Amino acid sequence: MSTTKSPVGLVLSSQVPPEQIHGIAQTAERSGFGELWIPEDYFFFGGISGALTALNATSELQIGLGVVSAMARHPAALAMELATLDRLHPGRLWPGIGLGVPHWVHQMGMMPKSPLAALRETVTSVGRLLDGEEITSEGKVWSFDKVQLVHPATKRPPIYMGVIGPKMLNLSGEVADGTVLSVLAGTKYIGWLRERVAEGQAKAGREGEPHRVATFALCSVDRDAAKAKAAAREVAAFYLAAVPKSGLTDVYGIADELWDMYTRGGENAAQLILDEMPDQWVEDLVVAGDPEECVEKIQALIDAGSDSVCLAPQPADRVNEVVDLIASEVLPKVKPRAVQA
Repeated sequence: MSTTKSPVGLVLSSQVPPEQIHGIAQTAERSGFGELWIPEDYFFFGGISGALTALNATSELQIGLGVVSAMARHPAALAMELATLDRLHPGRLWPGIGLGVPHWVHQMGMMPKSPLAALRETVTSVGRLLDGEEITSEGKVWSFDKVQLVHPATKRPPIYMGVIGPKMLNLSGEVADGTVLSVLAGTKYIGWLRERVAEGQAKAGREGEPHRVATFALCSVDRDAAKAKAAAREVAAFYLAAVPKSGLTDVYGIADELWDMYTRGGENAAQLILDEMPDQWVEDLVVAGDPEECVEKIQALIDAGSDSVCLAPQPADRVNEVVDLIASEVLPKVKPRAVQA
């Protein structure tokens, strides 16, 4: 395995049955991908058990847990799980924490009055507990009474935040070590995100500290470019319908147009978006096309400020085939981000 890690990683699709995680993780490591992220999209499969499966299946590959909802577990329980993963596989876990898709959080009756406070309290307390601290506090969302992990992390893993809007990105710069970008992030958004993160770092006196950005991207690769883009279009419509208002769409400049489609579509919003969205949205927000086109699109995301681009292969029933094509014809041609001194 090369000692220089590729800036191209994989994101496991939630549509993939969990029994395939082991084999896909082994393929990712064998093929030279730099990292593999295991999602926790409610209500598909468990991210923590999925991450453990991927860690057990590999020996060197970095495994990201991205992202778990700050509301799905008490921070003490989340820290305990993360510390266990770290101690079993030291230095290989990258935990990511976010609010989660609001619809899913509402379904569980766990939407906090202040998502910002919930994320701040969760990320900071998880970090302190991983470091072995004892916490007693009464926050806006979470309470602790002499909570301390018996088996803290061997070394605190870098904590990522999976967030989108400007205030949340400021917070990520303040308290996190990296940011996970949702699928459908365009190049303009990545530059904008870097600015918001830097503002948060400045507020916390963390100017100049490394802050790693991992960009998730829907990816459909086929030697028939039109076929690849058609497959990606359907998945993109699903995600646009799931989060029709966000910083991603605001910065890209399609917020009003997308919201109009969403409101007119009602329960069939995804289908209406699929029918009406311009082809340019697929060109700009999804890595889709023949291998050469995909190299160019991945490289553009890296040059815009991503430390890695983590591909979610589409369609889900052709994951192994798409991964093999990416590994052979895309991976070797993508260059790491040039970081200015």
